[in-house]
Amino acid sequence: MNVLIISASQRINSQSDKVARYMAETSTGFNTINQIELCRQNLPLWDGEESSKLSTDSDWLNINKQLIKADALILITPEWSGMASPLLKNLLLMCASEDTGHKPALLVSVVNGISGAYPIAELCMNAFKNNKLVAIPDHLIVRNVEEVLNDSGHNEQALTVRDKSIRQRIAYSLHTLTHYAQAHSTLRAALTAEPFANEEQYAYGM
Repeated sequence: MNVLIISASQRINSQSDKVARYMAETSTGFNTINQIELCRQNLPLWDGEESSKLSTDSDWLNINKQLIKADALILITPEWSGMASPLLKNLLLMCASEDTGHKPALLVSVVNGISGAYPIAELCMNAFKNNKLVAIPDHLIVRNVEEVLNDSGHNEQALTVRDKSIRQRIAYSLHTLTHYAQAHSTLRAALTAEPFANEEQYAYGM
């Protein structure tokens, strides 16, 4: 099983990337763990044309290869003004259902405060219509992020109650994502082996 972790902050060395690195270090259910920090990639603003993905300096093809290989995705976004990252939304617009369809996604919202629910609601409502990713129910909201996940956790006695709590919640969500990935792998194989007649007519979600 392969998982792709995408950190979608527009800032280098962000708190979102800190969360991504922690999740990569502590995930035990996947054979391969790959990470992408979107702000370090060059992705054009998608204009609805396939050709726009393939500009001379675009990193789309490399990212798409990783999306195709992934059995599950972890999508990490900061909350800015109650919204998910525009970098993440741009990427999701580029994803085709042939590459990402029926793959489970764990949604993670990161905020240096007590909010964080709006990006999850936004993504669940309108981010997966055509790419056909499947958001699992066990999303994460990492609140007051600057105060948690700042060390490896080897000295558990030094961790606050809230830090211990979010680490446990992350472990649970990663465990759940692993099982979704296994189940959806079987589902994708079945849908490939027994396609619906004229299913190309239903490429877009309702």
